[in-house]
This record gives sequence, C-alpha cells and structure tokens, in this order.
Amino acid sequence: MNGAAGAVLEAADLTLDYVSDNGRVRAVENVSFAVTKGERLVLLGPSGCGKSSILKTIAGFIKPSEGSILLDGRPVTKPGPDRVVVFQEFDQLLPWKTVRENVAFPLKVARGKSQAEAREIAEQALVRVGLARALDAYPHTLSGGMKQRAAIARALATAPEVLLMDEPFAALDALTRTNLQSDLLDLAEELKFTLVFVTHAIEEAVLIGTKLHLLSAHPGRTLATFDTKGFGRDKLGTTEFQEIVRDINAALFARPAGAAA
Repeated sequence: MNGAAGAVLEAADLTLDYVSDNGRVRAVENVSFAVTKGERLVLLGPSGCGKSSILKTIAGFIKPSEGSILLDGRPVTKPGPDRVVVFQEFDQLLPWKTVRENVAFPLKVARGKSQAEAREIAEQALVRVGLARALDAYPHTLSGGMKQRAAIARALATAPEVLLMDEPFAALDALTRTNLQSDLLDLAEELKFTLVFVTHAIEEAVLIGTKLHLLSAHPGRTLATFDTKGFGRDKLGTTEFQEIVRDINAALFARPAGAAA
C-alpha cells in the first residue's frame, strides 16, 4: 500500500468507533492528513473531538474502524519504537529508577543498546533538555516541569521516526509551560524531528506547529487546515500572529449553515 508522495506519516480516511454500554459511539470520522519529514503537525479541537484517539491510533494502541494510518507507506498495526508518545500525565517515569536510568531503559529494551551506550545517550539527552544536574535524581523529587523534560528526553533519546505528544504541557503552570514550549522549538530546530502534537489551546497550536489540522466537536471531523510555518516565538504578539489565531478561532466556532442564531 502506497501513501501520499513524500509523506512519512499519513491518516487516510480515518474513522474510529468505541463500543460502550449504549452501543457503538463514533469518536472520529473520515479524517485525512499527511506529514512529511521534519514537519510539526498539530491536531487542534475541543475536548472530546478525538485528538488523543487519533494519536493513540498513530501509536498503534487503537485499531481504526475504517481507513488507516500509514508510516512510510505501510499500515500501522501495532506499537513500535519508531513512534514514541509523551503524555500529559507527570507520572510517566518508573519511580524506582533514577532519571538517567529511566531514559536509558528503553534504549536497552527497544533499541538493543549496551548499558554503556544507553547511559551515554541518556546523559546527552538529559543535558539537552536542561537536566544535567538531575541525572541521579528519582522522579518523586522532580517538579512537574522537570518530569516532562525527562519524558521528552526519554522519547528523543530513542530517535523515533515520529514523536507524538498528547497535551504535554497542559497541566503545567503558565511560566513552566512557556519555557517548555520554547525548549521544544529549540529541540525541533536542532534535531529536525517529525512531530504530531495534540492541544486544545489555539496560541500553543500556532506556536508549535508548522501545520495545523482543525477538528470539529464530537465526532471529530476535519474543519480546516492551516499553514502555521513561520509563526514562531518571534511572531508572538504581532498582528500576523493574532490574525491567524482569530482565523482559527472563527473556523473552530463557525455556526453551521442553516443553524439557528
């Protein structure tokens, strides 16, 4: 099966259903998008629109009801080290291992690195995210922001083909969130990784993404796509930035044709 030309990752007519006590519930309907190498795709939409479900399907945790997820033109059927997820929850680290051991562990298990190689790569990744002084700390001693830095370091250390982030900064205070957004952009510029990022915050979506895929309220359907490349930190507060935020807001909350006023 071939995907879109040049696409590393592609959702092709993706539909997701869940079975509940009340029967089958549709979470996502007929969503398609393509991501090329080094792009940062943001999935944006209201709570319950299926953003996280799409991310879990990309990760291989959920099977599509219809359509498919393609990685390098091949259907995704299960989880793999080529896709790594950073979740919103702070407690993603193994509490009995140090920060360095947490980052090194998947390198040994999923990438077959020796203990010495894994340790060296882990240290490099942790230094890169600003945790050089916390290598031997245990997760319970870290702040929420430090835990997320460690989770990002662990994900990047395995060199996944696609990095998946599910509202990773949503539970942080405003200052820490801003700092981590900036750090993520620095890492993206340095490492040129491919990213799929889920959020319901419009300004964060514009800042982080080079491409934005806007989803409707439940069930999630494609409302619009926006080219957000070039709206980085230097554009924050500018007229251009605020205009695209207003355009996205208008598309997100547009009243359907024929709806009562």
